[in-house]
Amino acid sequence: MKPPGQEEFEASSAHENVPAGELDSGPGPGPSPDDPSDIDCRELGVPKDPLLFIQLNELLGWPQALEWRETGRWVLFEEKLEVGAGRWSAPHVPMLALPSLKKLRSLLAEGLVLLDCPAQSLLELVEQVTRVESLSPELRGQLQALLLQRPQHHIQTTGTRPCWGSPHSRKASHSEEALLKEQHQNPLRQKLPPGAEAGVVLVGELGFLAQPLGAFVQLRDPVVLGPLTEVPLPSRFFCLFLGPPTLGRGYHEMGRAAAVLLSDPRFQWSVRRASNLHDLLAALDAFLEEATVLPPGRWDPTTRIPPPKCIPSQHKRLSSQLREAKGLSAPHPAPDEDRHRHGPHVSSPELQRTGRLFGGFVQDVRRKASWYRSDFSDAMHPQCFSAVLYIYLATVTNAITFGGLLGDATDGAQGVLENFLGTAVAGAAFCLMAGQPLTILSSTGPVLVFERLLFSFSRDHRLDYLPFRLWVGIWVATFCLVLVATEASVLVRYFTRFTEEGFCALISLIFIYDAVGKMLNVTHAYPIQRPGSPAYGCLCQYPGPGGNESQWTRTRPKDRDDILSMVRKVLSDFSSVLAILLGCGLDAFLGLATPKLMVPREFKPTLPGRGWLVSPFGANPWWLSIAAALPALLLSILIFMDQQITAVILNRAEYRLQKGAGFHLDLFCVAVLVLLTSVLGLPWYVSATVISLAHMDSLRRESRACAPGQPPSFLGIREQRLTGLVVFILTGVSVFLAPVLKFIPMPVLYGIFLYMGVAALSSIQFMNRVQLLLMPPKYQPDLLLLRHVPLSRVHLFTAIQLVCLGLLWIIKSTPAAIIFPLMLLGLLGVRKALEWVFSPQELLWLDEQMPEKERSIPEKWLEPEYSFSGSDSEDSEPMYQPKAPEINISVN
Repeated sequence: MKPPGQEEFEASSAHENVPAGELDSGPGPGPSPDDPSDIDCRELGVPKDPLLFIQLNELLGWPQALEWRETGRWVLFEEKLEVGAGRWSAPHVPMLALPSLKKLRSLLAEGLVLLDCPAQSLLELVEQVTRVESLSPELRGQLQALLLQRPQHHIQTTGTRPCWGSPHSRKASHSEEALLKEQHQNPLRQKLPPGAEAGVVLVGELGFLAQPLGAFVQLRDPVVLGPLTEVPLPSRFFCLFLGPPTLGRGYHEMGRAAAVLLSDPRFQWSVRRASNLHDLLAALDAFLEEATVLPPGRWDPTTRIPPPKCIPSQHKRLSSQLREAKGLSAPHPAPDEDRHRHGPHVSSPELQRTGRLFGGFVQDVRRKASWYRSDFSDAMHPQCFSAVLYIYLATVTNAITFGGLLGDATDGAQGVLENFLGTAVAGAAFCLMAGQPLTILSSTGPVLVFERLLFSFSRDHRLDYLPFRLWVGIWVATFCLVLVATEASVLVRYFTRFTEEGFCALISLIFIYDAVGKMLNVTHAYPIQRPGSPAYGCLCQYPGPGGNESQWTRTRPKDRDDILSMVRKVLSDFSSVLAILLGCGLDAFLGLATPKLMVPREFKPTLPGRGWLVSPFGANPWWLSIAAALPALLLSILIFMDQQITAVILNRAEYRLQKGAGFHLDLFCVAVLVLLTSVLGLPWYVSATVISLAHMDSLRRESRACAPGQPPSFLGIREQRLTGLVVFILTGVSVFLAPVLKFIPMPVLYGIFLYMGVAALSSIQFMNRVQLLLMPPKYQPDLLLLRHVPLSRVHLFTAIQLVCLGLLWIIKSTPAAIIFPLMLLGLLGVRKALEWVFSPQELLWLDEQMPEKERSIPEKWLEPEYSFSGSDSEDSEPMYQPKAPEINISVN
């Protein structure tokens, strides 16, 4: 059997000698702050259950010298003590034999069950569980003495040692205080959340027992039972399974079965509220009803199933029990379920019409004003420093690259200096005023195409380019203000994933194309030296077998773990910065003649003779100021699409933004900045999709304390204004930092440029479906959409997207690029026409539903089986996946 939603994983056994006909029972996750089950608990007024740490202590050494040893532990998944290797195994999905569950149920039915035990210490607890009529006073005394012996725990960093022992072990060098101190220093304690409780399972063979002895105890109040567990947590559950040596490993398997049951959230929820033996057995039977049996001989029982990358939600399994506890019967979907189902932007309060001029704009200002102070205080974190360095380098690269391209396209009317200055001014102003300050304003490929066309038109008709461009900017600002006044931003609800993916793929390809083109130019200008060349040769020295290696091996294990953890943290936070420093170091060490970052040394316009303010007319006739409205209309469409599609992508529910969006306010800021940059003769700027996504990714918040086998939980984005503001201030100052920046090799920056394009391109579902076109069916991954949509229909949808993307690229690269904004707008029409080709169910899985169609979708289509093939999770890329329904638990 597998844990919830693990149908894709092969079942496997952690033991070689496992009976045939096994099932795998996966412990669902304990409650976490982001688990929908917690939402249900809060809304129904049911207390939230704490996370449960379960430890298995096994009695070994019969009949010579009996001792308790910790052999297994569970938080979310199972860890086994690998005695030969002297370590804990990697966390894996536990697996149970079906006979062990049956024997456990029989033993519980005939044994001692205490569901509200008032014991306050281990001694009182032992007296309670040994109060069995079948035990004579002599056997009871022997058993009590045995249960009070110290078990031996294995602490990963220091090895195995006694922790609660016999009189012989009490004379050891460790005092009780020292043992408790070691418990508190156990690294596992740092991975458990506050309020966690413990459950202890004791199993073993005893020759002086004539029949099996079983006890299941739930303490009324959790009690710290001395160093009985390896971490000093208050224990809530205590299980005891002892008997004559007739079952072999049967007691061990029964103990594992009890531990797996306690690690399952639904079983744990039921047992915490059970009042008698019947309730306990009913919870066990409910667990078995959800288990999936894997037939023997169809899987390898020696392998272990790794934990899933995304732990399934338990709210569907627990919802019925929660409602029973409150006497409710009506369905109760999770609050975010409907919003997640139809995308983040359909029901957002920012996209509800007010019916008043500038009504949406006023609401955005009021909404964001309440967060303005925290937008700066929330930036006081070291992660923001790393994000500043990363995005600064990306912004500088973008400014240099597009500045150079713009200079070539306009014959020097605008160049690198203008792009630096405009990026700094427009970006800093946007970060201070915008509704979504995480957005990075920059030059973009589509706007660059329009600039090139506008300059070509001016040159062909002998027009003064900058004055003509000024009037275009004035009209663009006017049109955008009209869009803000009429609340046109609510139309972004029609931007489904089809439109977003087409636009994002186009921008990503522009990034990749420009980066590869620049690197090829560098290769031609600075060819790679061949063997025999005077410049060829590189002396690399590696440390010998001694020296550093021996010093490293002499490091204490705990110090080594701390060092490795610190190194991984630094590499993850400052990877791009380290790449820049490494590139600079290698370039300087090897003396390579690679081109360096070029920053203007003089603060004056690139075009000789022009000032920083553009004259309204220049040499152009007066009527050109009116004729400029036509190209301005096309540019307004382009800016609206570019700005709002990026805003929609950044404000999707997957990012869990808490401070809301500002679609109307952002468009207003862009309109004002277009007017300002037109007057100054600087490039036009809109939201840069790729850099903005990189900015969001660099500010991801993840949980630090993670249970073994559990990936870090995605907690949201560090929302603030300071990182973007500092980035653009540094961009402006970079004009005067030529002595420092001139050492940065351009190929390194091109590499970051290329990386951002590839990362953004690989984050969209469209690329997964493109791969399916080139992959034989037997090698295709088990994607969730392939379970509900025929492969031919998936290929048809992907082919239509490819055709649209190809047309956009062709039009962008030809003289017909003047209609490029209309083609972007045409994506909405193509998406609407797809409703005549695909059924609503197919569009639900391949894309999203248009707003007017959402309420007509049958509920059964919105509740598919759960699958891990999608990436819609806390730590995954923002990719739409329909919400999962009732989840089938399996036992691993």
